[in-house]
Amino acid sequence: MQKALWEKFLLVTSFGGVGAVTRAAIGAIRAMPETRRLLEQCMTEVFAVARSREIALADAIVADTLTFLDSLAPDGTTSLQRDIIDGKPSELEYWNGAVVRLAREQGVAAPTNEFIYHSPLPQEKRARGVDASSR
Repeated sequence: MQKALWEKFLLVTSFGGVGAVTRAAIGAIRAMPETRRLLEQCMTEVFAVARSREIALADAIVADTLTFLDSLAPDGTTSLQRDIIDGKPSELEYWNGAVVRLAREQGVAAPTNEFIYHSPLPQEKRARGVDASSR
């Protein structure tokens, strides 16, 4: 069960997170080498966090997840990115924010997920009615 949850987590954090910061559908994200690389980096970091927590994800999970994303309709988006775009509260804290927190706990580097989490954070706080200028 843990393995299945982490497989899904790897998918949604990368697809949703990269979609949220690029504001683009999966077709555009996967077609551009730069944003495709962001997807791959995000997944690789989640994979590293999972492994550090002794979750036995397959070695090919990143490649397999990219293949799955390649099969999606080009106009596909996630609820995370739609909520960010619409200025609504999103799952940012629970997706990429969780990757960042778990990576820190495990001593694993997650700079791509940190970027993805931190970039829309002011907008996320505003959507939740939190003054982004205060800590």
